[in-house]
Amino acid sequence: MLSRVADSMYWMSRYVERAENVARFIDVNLQLMLDDSSGEGQQWLPLVNTTGDHEEFTKRHGKATQQDVIAFLTFDAENSNSILSCVRTARENARTIREIISSEMWLQLNKFYLMVTAAAETPDAVLSNPHDFFTEVKNANHLFNGITAATMTHGEPWHFFHMGRMLERADKTSRILDVKYFILLRSAQDVGTPFDDIQWAAVLRSASAFEMYRKRHGRISPRGVVEFLLLDREFPRAIHFSLLAARDSLHQISGTPVSTFRHAPEKWLGQLCSDLSFAGIDEIINGGLHEYLDELQTRMNQAGAGIFETFFAFKTPKSGRRQTQEQ
Repeated sequence: MLSRVADSMYWMSRYVERAENVARFIDVNLQLMLDDSSGEGQQWLPLVNTTGDHEEFTKRHGKATQQDVIAFLTFDAENSNSILSCVRTARENARTIREIISSEMWLQLNKFYLMVTAAAETPDAVLSNPHDFFTEVKNANHLFNGITAATMTHGEPWHFFHMGRMLERADKTSRILDVKYFILLRSAQDVGTPFDDIQWAAVLRSASAFEMYRKRHGRISPRGVVEFLLLDREFPRAIHFSLLAARDSLHQISGTPVSTFRHAPEKWLGQLCSDLSFAGIDEIINGGLHEYLDELQTRMNQAGAGIFETFFAFKTPKSGRRQTQEQ
């Protein structure tokens, strides 16, 4: 298949998944603020850190207030990680591969785009009752993923879609864990208090993991939450599950048997999944959760860069007169 098609499938899925994750973070934080009447800026700045846009936001807005952060992450057309920008970019990728995706996929993504752009025209009205809007965003992505799984042949294009979605999900779960550990907790005195429990429950809800966690571990504890969202092999939003799924799709694309590799990203994703399989939660926490997650994000970025170089990058001959694409 053409590398431009693979590239569009991969990034279409990543941007739609990113839009849903941003909606999750904002909606959960709104619910969290109901349990805490103080420290507004301290509760909203971490969301900007989660998307990696701290410098840009500070340059344009300064102090992180609820109104500015929500507007920046939801409808800001100049912010490439806002919900509006993500859905618009995903739709543009889909438009270039209309002959590859199903008509139902295109209709749903187009409906998603029109819903978000219509909301962006009256942001004040939407943000006066934001929960309903963010629920619509999450449901629109769920519907798009379900339609894709049900109407698209599970060949190479679908595996590029699936791989991109799983890598994006793993990245965002690692970021929300990292932000909670170092920023959302306001002081050491909060550890073990009801407020601390509320925050960790918010982390679980941001990944729709609250009920599944309670069935697996019962009482909420920092150690249990980190273990569940980082190392669980069965929960679909856990980092380990997501990376295993991305690895399997990568091997389906390349035709290389699992546990072997021919390309660099297969090696990097394989090593990452193997390390997570043998990692112990006590070892991770004692060694520093932030340091572990920081290294994990670096390695996921390395795998993403390897996927780009292997499957998407244009190769320019020495003459400079022609460009060819290689899968």
